[in-house]
Order: sequence, then C-alpha cells, then structure tokens
Amino acid sequence: MLKHLPALLTPDALHALASMGHGDLIAIVDANFPAARVAAEAGAALVQIPGANAPELLRAVLAVLPIDDFEPDPVHTMAVVGDPQAIPAPVVEFSAQLLAAGLPAPIALERHAFYEAARAARAIFRSGELRPYGNVLLRKGVWTGGPA
Repeated sequence: MLKHLPALLTPDALHALASMGHGDLIAIVDANFPAARVAAEAGAALVQIPGANAPELLRAVLAVLPIDDFEPDPVHTMAVVGDPQAIPAPVVEFSAQLLAAGLPAPIALERHAFYEAARAARAIFRSGELRPYGNVLLRKGVWTGGPA
C-alpha cells in the first residue's frame, strides 16, 4: 500500500504515468471512445478504470502528473459534432479542475482530429464515463523535484 496517491490510480495506471516523459500524451477517455483500437494503433498502454467518471480520473492524474508549460495548449478535449461551440458537462468539469490546478483551459479539437491526436498518446485511460465528450488529452511536463 502506498500513501498519498489517489486510490483510482491502479498499479497499471501508475506504471503508465511513470513511464511517460516530457511531451508525452495521455488520453483520458469515456466509455464510448474506441480506446482499445486507438491504443493498439498508437502502441499505447490501455488502462481500464471503469469505476470512475472522466473528471474523477482527471483529478487523480493531475495529482501526480506535471502538465507541460513549455509549449502552448497542453490540454485538449473533443468538440461536439455539429455544434463545436457547445461545452458538454464533462468539459465544464475538466475546465474547473484545470483552472483550480493553475492550468489553461482546454482547446477543443474536432472529433477526428482528437482521434488522430490520441493516436500519439503513450497511455489511454478508459474511464467508466457514460456522458458523451468525456475525453481529455494531456501533454506531460517536467517536474523539477520542488514542492509538488
């Protein structure tokens, strides 16, 4: 048993996160996302965490993963098909968590552009999120060993 780690981060999740380097991508996706196919195409680790919704899983990942602050736009979500200005409920929750962590708001990508970006991920964490558009892509940053 480890202390001070979010309980949602399973051994497989922790291994995937620890294996990432600066600039690597992680996709946290909903239950409808073609996670197995995209992970296979990407050669990415697929980590199933069906007992959590996507915002809960994002919160757990943000507790341990530094987000890139060298390059702009380190966080992306999937735009609503047919209404790219809409902001789905999971994205509202993602945005609030990112703001609370001092991170920029996510940039919405068109659905197929999001799939293509996810194909570059080192890890795909499939949540049990049942609401549509519960997908977020994060670019890992550098932790310098200072206060977490």
